Amino acid sequence: MLSHFLHYVKIVYLAQGLGYNTPMRVLDSMTGKKIPLPKNRTVRMFVCGPTVYDRPHIGNARPFLVYDAFARYLHKRDYKVFYLQNITDIDDKIIDRAQKEKTTWSSVARQFEKIYRDNEAALGIASVTKHARATDFIPQIVKQVQVLVDKKYAYRIDGEGYYFDISRFKEYGKLSKRTVQQAEDAVSRIDEGAKKRNKGDFALWKFSKPGEPSWDTALGEGRPGWHIEDTAITHHHFGPQYDIHGGAVELKFPHHEAEIAQQEAASGKKPMVKIWMHAGILLVGGRKMAKSAGNFISISDFLKEHGAAVLRYIVLSHHYRSPIDYSPALVTQARQSLLSLQHFIWKLDLVRKEGKKTGHVRKVTSATAKARREWNRALEDDFNTPAALAALFALVGMFEQSIWSIGRRDAETLHHALMALLETIGLSIEKKPRVSVSARLLMQMREMLRRRQQFIQADNLRAKVEALGYSVDDTPCGPFLYPTVPPIIKPK
Repeated sequence: MLSHFLHYVKIVYLAQGLGYNTPMRVLDSMTGKKIPLPKNRTVRMFVCGPTVYDRPHIGNARPFLVYDAFARYLHKRDYKVFYLQNITDIDDKIIDRAQKEKTTWSSVARQFEKIYRDNEAALGIASVTKHARATDFIPQIVKQVQVLVDKKYAYRIDGEGYYFDISRFKEYGKLSKRTVQQAEDAVSRIDEGAKKRNKGDFALWKFSKPGEPSWDTALGEGRPGWHIEDTAITHHHFGPQYDIHGGAVELKFPHHEAEIAQQEAASGKKPMVKIWMHAGILLVGGRKMAKSAGNFISISDFLKEHGAAVLRYIVLSHHYRSPIDYSPALVTQARQSLLSLQHFIWKLDLVRKEGKKTGHVRKVTSATAKARREWNRALEDDFNTPAALAALFALVGMFEQSIWSIGRRDAETLHHALMALLETIGLSIEKKPRVSVSARLLMQMREMLRRRQQFIQADNLRAKVEALGYSVDDTPCGPFLYPTVPPIIKPK
């Protein structure tokens, strides 16, 4: 009994990585330095969410998958994570679509918010603590604009709205490394306005126009600009300063610059966040994904054809800051990697049940411990998921040829360790489907014929088994039967 208990303790230790607890560091886009996470192991993280005016595409999915895996890993390392994400449910694009479809802005926003949330669930994104709609925070938005007006950082243009004066915020451009003059020359979703003081000034509050939604407030009837919702939401939940702000790299300018200017000007405290994380862009054939470019792949369409884990694997097999150039070859490569891993774990299941009680391979425990250390070392160094996955596949490769020589207990140790590592980034392994009764009976007859050395008849039965949709490997632990097209690894 004691030996069984000690073996269980060993599995838990290897699977959870207990006793290995080096500080985690993340590259801050502002300073270019790797910053350690808070010592109190509490992380307040905000990530820019979707503007809900259309179906999200796989390029939109990339940052959400990155930050989901990141939050999951932090949870596994005993960090308390409050992951806040906004939903931009009022915006020019939403209003334009509503007018074209002769419906209300709220109908458009709720329709595509539901699609986004359904996609989120289908992708296995489950780490968001709270989603916050912009329209639920109108009082907080109005209050922040009023503070900026009182402090002379914002000004009113009659008939248009309230604008932030970027010339008043001397550090404007410090994240994207642009001067105010460079910001003036940029063309990137900057609000129009003929009477603006500076070309780069952005709208905080837009006065109502005929046919557009509006709220009656102390600022006048109107609606919020794009940038102000994020700082109003984060200030409400986190206060003027918090730990991590994440988002896609395309949002660095002007959106994140605007957030910094708004929050730091309003509160007088800086930095607004300790760490800025930016996920790299996902391209298709070297170009940004867009309907006009003919390379638009919605999340829903991708999932129908390939499954959620393939997209998660594509994302995590690249460093989160690096660009990804999507292609069919990349999908094939991801699927093959996942299937090879799945087959290996299914074989371990067979060894756990039918293998030798004591195997001939003696290095499983040390190899598993080493892989776990390398896994953690990679993820703790700016969340380097490609290096972590390389450590996992190196562990698999070490025992791929000798898997049938592993003892039952070592197979269990290896199985638990692999499953635990995958789970930390949101992947799990489907159990091997139950073999049909017909296939089992054919295999039993085939094994009987093989023992009698009637190999021609046994091969005929093998062909019948394969016709039922199974592949057959003869192993020292007995026949290994698995679906010809197996279910893929799923998010968890």
